[in-house]
Amino acid sequence: MSDVPTTALTSDDVDLLRKEFDASPTHRIVQNALTNTALADVALDRTIVTRTDTSMSHRLDDWKVTNQEKSGRCWLFAGLNLLRVGAARRMGLKDFEFSQNHLLFWDKLERCNYFMDSVVRLRDRPSDDRTLGFVLDEVMGDGGQWNMFVALVHKHGLVPKSAMPETRSSSDTGAMNGVLRSLLRQAARDLRAAKEKDIDGVRAQVMSAAYRILAMHLGTPPETVEWQWTDTDKQFHRDGVLTPQEFRDRYVEQDLDDYVCLVDDPRESSPRGATFTVDELGNVVGGVPVRYLNVEPDLLKSIAAASIRDGEPVWFGCDVSKMMARDLGIWDARLFDYDGVYDTSFALDKAGRLEFHDTLMTHAMLLTGVDLDGDTPRKWRVENSWGDSKADQGFYTMNDSWFAPYVFEIAAHRSRLPQELQDALEQEPIVLPAWDPMGALADG
Repeated sequence: MSDVPTTALTSDDVDLLRKEFDASPTHRIVQNALTNTALADVALDRTIVTRTDTSMSHRLDDWKVTNQEKSGRCWLFAGLNLLRVGAARRMGLKDFEFSQNHLLFWDKLERCNYFMDSVVRLRDRPSDDRTLGFVLDEVMGDGGQWNMFVALVHKHGLVPKSAMPETRSSSDTGAMNGVLRSLLRQAARDLRAAKEKDIDGVRAQVMSAAYRILAMHLGTPPETVEWQWTDTDKQFHRDGVLTPQEFRDRYVEQDLDDYVCLVDDPRESSPRGATFTVDELGNVVGGVPVRYLNVEPDLLKSIAAASIRDGEPVWFGCDVSKMMARDLGIWDARLFDYDGVYDTSFALDKAGRLEFHDTLMTHAMLLTGVDLDGDTPRKWRVENSWGDSKADQGFYTMNDSWFAPYVFEIAAHRSRLPQELQDALEQEPIVLPAWDPMGALADG
């Protein structure tokens, strides 16, 4: 038992709290408002809304947004949205989409194998081991990070959306994920009980079942694609039969090996200029490892702005729900006056919110525009993957005040880094525990 004294809430305490509340006319006015009106409508700062418009000094998008529906595939959508810009340009198309379902299938199958690899590696640990418990708790979500996207594209290639279109379960993954979780947790039991010589047999049986489940829900990934199309000038093209890897190589302009993941982690325990990885985080065994470099937020901004000026959108991850008006399509660090509504100070900074579990990366999107005053960003244009019914036909506006507090990472060309940071990428990464918030997967 702890020697720290306990403090019970007494009737006198409650009486004092009631009297303090009743003594303020403002508290009663806010009570009347909040019991009849949504908090977002009461706390919204209209002055921020009225001075935020969608114009940008540099804007790339002239295409339609995509829609991840009821799934947590934002990181896949954002990655494919980045790659489709150059692919559409090469094909002379205004709008083009790679198959998101294709990468979802391979991500799920690879994660089944990755999970069992972790379980086998941890099989000698007790059942209440924290790392093992985390692996079991977090199995088979939809979320991911940039390096996990690259690992899938490298190994499994890409196909057009027409070759493997959406299904009910790709757009609403809940039921399918639940079945896979049960399969894999049962596999964990069997793997921990199996003799060494029987482990491969258990894994083979589980992978066979996982493939069967995924094929039933998502369809069978095509081995080849017979690709032909008509461009915006009404010219017909035929490229013949291509494997997914050949289709990727022909239509993806970017060299994904040139990209690095840059993050802003301001905690004292995370030095700037150091590289990090996260224990047990990934999807493809032997694939591209999750690895990132911790830098200042101003560098994230300057690199993102430079990329947009050079004609390339930027993949980024953030804590999407904070200070966001979804219908209006606006993010601003002071969009909601919670301090004023509740007569209370909410003063945790980004480092404090990370340390005390009040923030982490929840969503990935694409920066497709920036409004620059000289070299200083005023606001950013964001391609979301929530369909076109909200904001500016699915494109959102992020005031620059929101970037530093709530953006966590971007994918950037290595060559945009100063030489000392390029050299830092060669360091042996610091390994964070599996449950560290910087290992959060974007699944908004």
